[in-house]
Amino acid sequence: MTKYSTEELILFIYGETSEDQTKDISKAIQSDWNLREKYQALKESMKGLNSIVRSPRQQTINAILEYAKSTAEVAP
Repeated sequence: MTKYSTEELILFIYGETSEDQTKDISKAIQSDWNLREKYQALKESMKGLNSIVRSPRQQTINAILEYAKSTAEVAP
């Protein structure tokens, strides 16, 4: 049985494998318990990554706004 790397499983999850690779990996996941566990763990991790929302700290936003004010040209 072929061993699949983490990178190959990630490509598979994102649908970036060839048609033949997709078939082979799908079949391997069905028959290899360890590979299925690795696949499920990667899928769960990737779901978590997609749900992370980040925004800058308020202090950063204020500093940008202050800088913009200080460099803005004053209209005559």
